[in-house]
Amino acid sequence: MSNKESTSRTLMVALAVSLVSSIFVAGAAVSLKPLQTENRLLDKQRSIASIAGMGGRELSAAQVRQLFGTSIQARLVNLETGEFSDQFDAETFDPLKAAKDPQMSARLSKGEDLASIKRRERFTTVYVIEDADGGIETLVLPIRGYGLWSTLHGFLAVKGDLNTVVGLGFHTHAETPGLGGEVDNPRWRGQWVGKRLFDDSGALTVQVVKGTVDPQSVMADYQVDGLAGATLTSNGVNNLLHFWLGEQGFGPFLAKLRSKEA
Repeated sequence: MSNKESTSRTLMVALAVSLVSSIFVAGAAVSLKPLQTENRLLDKQRSIASIAGMGGRELSAAQVRQLFGTSIQARLVNLETGEFSDQFDAETFDPLKAAKDPQMSARLSKGEDLASIKRRERFTTVYVIEDADGGIETLVLPIRGYGLWSTLHGFLAVKGDLNTVVGLGFHTHAETPGLGGEVDNPRWRGQWVGKRLFDDSGALTVQVVKGTVDPQSVMADYQVDGLAGATLTSNGVNNLLHFWLGEQGFGPFLAKLRSKEA
């Protein structure tokens, strides 16, 4: 056999192996996609349950499904009207995908875009836990905004008074471990529980401060310690909260809930 024929055979074998491997990898990716999608949904639902004070990572998949099948209700909200909507299926609607669609989102001006997200979806999904009388016991709002290195995606849970924080947490971000990444620290997250968002006049007052909160201050009920060595991440959390609780976010929706018009 000539060197030319040997080289040709080697190349053909390598090509065949590559082709078979590509088909196998593509087939595996397609077959695993539904499982990956289900796992992402499960992780998000565990995060919602944890922030709402209904369990945490110890919840099994069956327990999470039961919570979302009975106690935690997904509701679609029209952010422009501040009202609940049935235009899309709240359980399958993807707000992040909608935010990239010019027909389903609004471009934010520099002055409006406190959270540095560029576009805000017209619809989003909130999560409602009802009390025994059918009123809101806990309301979970999706929040996101830019920190130092990344967009932080998370949830804010508030009591039925729409003012007292039940929990806050971020399920996705790429902030620096040990600095901005301390948004995941249970001690820091625990500081949010019981804090108030609005003062008695209705003004949005919640704030992540630089340094530590003075417990003697009249503002202490509205303030949370900044993250040590992570000023930009702390500012990012503060800014995203003021965006999503303001007029461009859930402000109109919360106002209508208070007046029972949503």
